[in-house]
Amino acid sequence: MSRYIPVRFYPDRMPVDISYVFENERPAGKHGFCKTSGDKLAFEDGTPARFWGVIFNGACCFPTHEYAEGVAIRLAQAGCNIVRFHQMDAEWATPNIFRLTAGKRLKDTRHFDPVCMERHDYLIKCLKEQGIYIATDITTYRKFKSGDGVHDADLLSDNMKGVALYDPLMIELQKEYACNYWNHVNQYTGVAYKDDPQFVLLDITNENDLFSEYKGHAHYGKTSKYYDDMFRDMFAEWLAANGIDYDAYGCPIFNKDKPMLDFRIHLSKKYYEGMYRYLREEIGIKIPICGTNWAKMGGLVKSQENMDFQDGHHYYYDWKWGEFEKTTFNRTLTELQTSRLAACSATRIHGQPFIMTEWDMPWPNSHRAEAPIWFPATAMLQGWSAMMIHTYAYGFNLSPYDILGKEATSSTIGSVPYREGIFTCWNDPSKFGLFYHGALMMRRGDIKQANKTIGARITNYGSGACVLPATAMEVHRVDSVLDTTDISDLEDVRPIEEAFKRNDPNLIVSDTGELWRNVAKRIGAVDTPNTKALYGFLGNAVASKTLDESILLNGMKVKCNTDFATIALSSLTDEPIQSSDCMLLSTIGRSRSKGAQFDGEKLLDFGTGPIEVEVIDAEIAIRTDREGMRVWSVNSDGYYVGQIPKTYEDGWLKFRVGPNFAGMYYLIMQE
Repeated sequence: MSRYIPVRFYPDRMPVDISYVFENERPAGKHGFCKTSGDKLAFEDGTPARFWGVIFNGACCFPTHEYAEGVAIRLAQAGCNIVRFHQMDAEWATPNIFRLTAGKRLKDTRHFDPVCMERHDYLIKCLKEQGIYIATDITTYRKFKSGDGVHDADLLSDNMKGVALYDPLMIELQKEYACNYWNHVNQYTGVAYKDDPQFVLLDITNENDLFSEYKGHAHYGKTSKYYDDMFRDMFAEWLAANGIDYDAYGCPIFNKDKPMLDFRIHLSKKYYEGMYRYLREEIGIKIPICGTNWAKMGGLVKSQENMDFQDGHHYYYDWKWGEFEKTTFNRTLTELQTSRLAACSATRIHGQPFIMTEWDMPWPNSHRAEAPIWFPATAMLQGWSAMMIHTYAYGFNLSPYDILGKEATSSTIGSVPYREGIFTCWNDPSKFGLFYHGALMMRRGDIKQANKTIGARITNYGSGACVLPATAMEVHRVDSVLDTTDISDLEDVRPIEEAFKRNDPNLIVSDTGELWRNVAKRIGAVDTPNTKALYGFLGNAVASKTLDESILLNGMKVKCNTDFATIALSSLTDEPIQSSDCMLLSTIGRSRSKGAQFDGEKLLDFGTGPIEVEVIDAEIAIRTDREGMRVWSVNSDGYYVGQIPKTYEDGWLKFRVGPNFAGMYYLIMQE
């Protein structure tokens, strides 16, 4: 029978502090500005730039001073070194960049609230001191007002999807916003944002393109005949200029034939590259810039080929979440025959850096403890440079006993059900509780990039097919290849629609040998000198990777008596696990709010605090050169609860977690 224990997660501290591992990286900006260096990111002094962190949504970007100080320390303790400021322009969040509180009618969106900017400045200053960098975007959920002069402002959605890429007035307003933000001088650092190397990455617009279809139209959200007519007029002008005979006014507005796709690529490039020139040449922004951050089809990848880097988003979730009807999604990552990150791999153009500003396997999936290991491990195999989870929180009114999945007291925020808190990870043991190991894997470079790179050639700009990345990217690195891509260094280039065949369909092993996943048993592993992790249904032994009934890694054996778990071990020194005198072992699986109730896949009750975690019962053996190591159980308050009984025989430290001093964390160290 499963045993659950209560845990507390606090807004201003973590149970274990690993910030000292990266103490030489403070303050943020000490290495100069972030630049592109081939297909990677690097700082001006040549230091590799790899980032692991979170997103601050909406009001979370404008917190009180007290919260700013505490959250900066907490993120550093968890190993994070980047925060993405996101949805700062969202009207549904208060504070937002335009107003501090809800109430008085906002007549335009052309002025920043001075109190909000003061709070924003202080947050940036606190993050800088802790070695935490900043990524952000310009246009996210801005809701234009009549005072902005925008035509049919009341008919437009609060994100201007599609329309904002071609309406001249909206483009000028975006430039004005960017100018005001990036020229703003931080009153606590005395440096304009554009001149502060703490800022490292910029997306021009969030998930905004001319290729995605919504309810049969070319644009997301509400539009109007005025903007549809504008689009068709621009299309007709382009057709005439290129000598193409095509009915611009009689065709469906979302055709996928060649003239329409070519025009969308042209119009998208005009927007992305025009904004890029303004940001770079007129404002003087020095950091790498991307257009937008997802790929719905090949045409969108093509439209961004001249950006500094590429960016992608992925969620392992089915989105069946309404205001009243709430259905869970409980599939596991480990059972998948193909990789869920195929679209991101296809977005990454060969020769350019790639980052992932949004990833998640959200609550209430009870297997989400797989994600904080699988996502960064796959990212490192692919040679990606940054990972940010969506989201840390939507606000800053947090308390230790907040329940899972319910940050907001209402069932929606901005009429969107999932914003009530299912993505909020700050207090989720199964996700943020494992961030230590993701940070060490990415920032320290514990996992090697794949030995081989396969080029996935995109030829159909109207297709979103990503078969080759889906079947190959956990074995080799896979990059997209366009007609203009330099492939002189690639020996293997295949159509993106072609499947990669493995000898054993149930066993996926990286060409480095450091990562493997057994689909049939639903178990995955990371096996490197500095970090070792097992995740999935560890109660099942993997025949090709076992010794007796234990799962065998290089220098680590695990016999798990709990059916589902993530068991991760990382050295907290410069030495590998075998010779380290200080290591962190995390054992986390299912977590829940006390009293949460489900009827099959339907959520009936969120439950109440405190949050509870399932105790992981496992017998563990670690090969170590050091005798006299102690295994301390550490609770969620950071207390050393008790020493776990252990033995040391023939170079193996052996102990069992679960029965005695049960917890999530164990510090293994020598006196």
